[in-house]
Amino acid sequence: MTLQEQIQHKINNKTKPLGSLGRLEEAALQIALIQETLTPELVRPHIVVFAASHGIANEGVSAYPSEVTFQMVLNFLNGGAAINVFTKQNNIDLTLVDAGVDHDFEPDEKLIDAKINHGTKSFLNQSAMTKEECQQAIEKGKEIVKNIAATGCNVIGFGEMGIGNTSSAAVIMSKLLNITIEDCVGKGTGVNPDQYQNKINILQKAILNHAEVSSDPMQVLQTFGGFEIAMMCGAFLSAAEEKMVLMVDGFIASAAFLCAFKLNSAIKDFAIFCHQSEEKGHQLLLEKLNVKPLLNLDMRLGEGTGCAVAFPLLKSAVTFLNEMASFESAGVSDK
Repeated sequence: MTLQEQIQHKINNKTKPLGSLGRLEEAALQIALIQETLTPELVRPHIVVFAASHGIANEGVSAYPSEVTFQMVLNFLNGGAAINVFTKQNNIDLTLVDAGVDHDFEPDEKLIDAKINHGTKSFLNQSAMTKEECQQAIEKGKEIVKNIAATGCNVIGFGEMGIGNTSSAAVIMSKLLNITIEDCVGKGTGVNPDQYQNKINILQKAILNHAEVSSDPMQVLQTFGGFEIAMMCGAFLSAAEEKMVLMVDGFIASAAFLCAFKLNSAIKDFAIFCHQSEEKGHQLLLEKLNVKPLLNLDMRLGEGTGCAVAFPLLKSAVTFLNEMASFESAGVSDK
């Protein structure tokens, strides 16, 4: 029997009707395959939140001003955000990264200073970052994950904070999947109908202004991305290399995953998509990746909150596989 057949046999022989634990069975199989074992373990779960400022935020695409990005990083550092309470609740380690926030933070042991620049340029009329900055962000994301993997962590999720980053994610999705921008743009932080139309108009104009940009993932990321999205792209690639279980959060994390997937399609085997965001483009993006999210709670917060909330389900998947009796061991008659 192949390893996959052995794992499936173990799942099927638990004291339950065949397939009755549904998506938990799928998750158990996937995690066991990632770890190449019949007895998988989730060790030192970790979520990394990458924060960066976006030049496009100054074009009126968000309901919130750009300075909310650095104010929220301070909130993370003080333990006051949703991701802080959910990681604490589920005993998940949390790492905060300044990928390129337009603010100079006081040195803090809780914050990794990986600042590429003080925010990206507005991609309305110019590239968000230089080729060198994009490469630097990807490499930094890889390095951060390698350091976390060295602590023994084998399950990791990524979150983000960056006012304007749903605009980046929408354009990345539009370019890489060849879908009209209208189908990719959502309300983001909660813009009103007029602001929503304005957001679409601005992003359409930005795409036209960069008509020469192909569907090459590096070129798309450099032109329309954010430092936190590029860093997350590198982080996904590195986590797959380290054979970690990848927890994918919402719309922006999925756009970063899409960039990484276009660079190395093998990373999909390591990825568990934690939830379907309420952000309009996310459902379509998940469909195009041909993946099923674990949860749909109408969430659209980012920060990695979907990963933190879904993590107990991954624990349940591993626990039933390791601890539930088989028909044989329990002396229960199989049908």
